[in-house]
Amino acid sequence: MLQFGALIISEFPEAVAVMLFYQIGELFQNLAVEKSKNTIKSLMNLRPDKASLLVNGEVKIVNPSEVKINDVILVKPGEKVPLDGIVIEGNSFIDTKALTGESVPRGVKPDEEILSGSINKDGILKIRVTKEFGESTVSKILELVENASESKSKSENFITKFAKIYTPVVVGLAVVLAVFPPLILKQDFSIWVYRALSFLVVSCPCALVISIPLSFFGGIGGSAKRGILVKGSNCLESLSRVKIGVFDKTGTLTKGEFNIQKINPIGISESELLELASYSENYSNHPIAKVIKDKYGKDIDEKKILDIKEIAGHGISASVLGKEVLIGNDKLLKSFNIEFKEEDLIGTVVYVAVNKKYSGYILISDKIKDDSTQAIKDLNRAGIETVMLTGDKEEISNKVAEELGIKKVYSELLPDGKVEKVKELLKTKKENEVLFFVGDGINDSPVLAISDVGIAMGGVRSR
Repeated sequence: MLQFGALIISEFPEAVAVMLFYQIGELFQNLAVEKSKNTIKSLMNLRPDKASLLVNGEVKIVNPSEVKINDVILVKPGEKVPLDGIVIEGNSFIDTKALTGESVPRGVKPDEEILSGSINKDGILKIRVTKEFGESTVSKILELVENASESKSKSENFITKFAKIYTPVVVGLAVVLAVFPPLILKQDFSIWVYRALSFLVVSCPCALVISIPLSFFGGIGGSAKRGILVKGSNCLESLSRVKIGVFDKTGTLTKGEFNIQKINPIGISESELLELASYSENYSNHPIAKVIKDKYGKDIDEKKILDIKEIAGHGISASVLGKEVLIGNDKLLKSFNIEFKEEDLIGTVVYVAVNKKYSGYILISDKIKDDSTQAIKDLNRAGIETVMLTGDKEEISNKVAEELGIKKVYSELLPDGKVEKVKELLKTKKENEVLFFVGDGINDSPVLAISDVGIAMGGVRSR
């Protein structure tokens, strides 16, 4: 309506320019926002679309919603676990990164709980279902996202209400101005119609119309060039009032990749330590074993591997290359009464003993990103409280937080636990202050949605 009035009284070219700038700004901002929304939608591929139900020994492919409590389902390697349950048969490693953010796949065996949304890495699993699909972990995550997305900020609600009142009032006053004065004052209608159109143009808040859409478009466009997609201009505005910065760990502050960080031989060479470790781990399907063998990168002569024995919860004993090798955690070496120094390091320490003598360790961990330390330092300097939430183990999380300078850390959290912690933090800030959450992966979606500003990492990389 305002644009129409400006075009009718075209003696005011600056008014027409205002409207054109407004429309162009809105157009480009909408394009940027739509691109961002499409990227966010692509993250929602967590919901499993089928389940392999065991009926009288036969497999029947059904929708997960059809499976009942105490039914038995089969999950093959590479498949998503469709429902929460208890493993009744099979051993495997499952990738829970989408749920907990933990970078290391964890082993599961009979009588252990398994969550929907995790991915079965290798072995075939039979699972007795403990929750119907609507109550399963994956459904709860998606429900949290949907419910949190419905919440609007107070400023959004105010602007929406204001716009609903402001536009009809202005248009109504313009109609009154165009109709009633000519009838009462007996003047020409054309004069008052012109004045009514002038009123419509003047009622447009010109400075805001020019500055807000175009300045936010500039911010959104500048961010896009750096690989940052902004969902809405209100997010940019909110960042100026940030008081609390909350971070996920895996894939956000760390690289989210399981790699060997250090090989520390004692009494033997580094190459020999890696060789003995690789031979000993040859038959293991544990992710740590894979990392060690990938680092070794050579063919293994299986004829030189004898007496392999896996000690549950401890590690492996084996006779390889004519030597007795123990490889595993600290409990393994303690059980064989081997003297060694326990290492206090960030990550998983794999200890190695050769011929009953401690021969060093291999450190495997998720490496901290190069720019994480500086980012946290800058936020602390700006007076922003930094907090870390993660599904990873407490000792690893505390070490990462200590190295980065993060004061608060909450570990071993599932998605709903992260949501609760963020809700608690939201209550501690003042009304005009803002909390942002930075996360990586679908498991963080509910927290991203309920935060004042959510920042999802990993979807786009700057060139």
